[in-house]
Amino acid sequence: MSQIQPARHEQNQQLSRQVAKTTTAVTVGGSLMVLSGLTLAVTVIGLVVATPLLVIFSPVLVPAAITIFMIMGGLLAATAFGATATFVFYWMYRYTTGKHPIGADKLDYARDRLAHAAHDIKEKAEQLGHQAQQQVKTST
Repeated sequence: MSQIQPARHEQNQQLSRQVAKTTTAVTVGGSLMVLSGLTLAVTVIGLVVATPLLVIFSPVLVPAAITIFMIMGGLLAATAFGATATFVFYWMYRYTTGKHPIGADKLDYARDRLAHAAHDIKEKAEQLGHQAQQQVKTST
């Protein structure tokens, strides 16, 4: 009989926890639903009130909005280009002073490959030039 009492007590605790969870979920969910409905109602009322004002002032507001958009876009682009240029100059400074910035290995590798390819092309052109001179000498 003493074992039955603790089991019953645990069931009561689990049931009370489940009831508390359910009550909390219903309360929070209901509150959020009410807030959602109120937000929708305020939005609709605001649109109903603002629509005539927007229609009346649209000849002024549309060009103003376009102008503001273009100004903000220009400022944003100028800022981005300036930041990029600053970073590039900083990277070049570090590269030329030998501080080995990120990506310097790839740049050195590409430079070496280009120099090697240019050297190979120069040798091939010299060979072809000598062959052409030999053919001209033999044909005359």
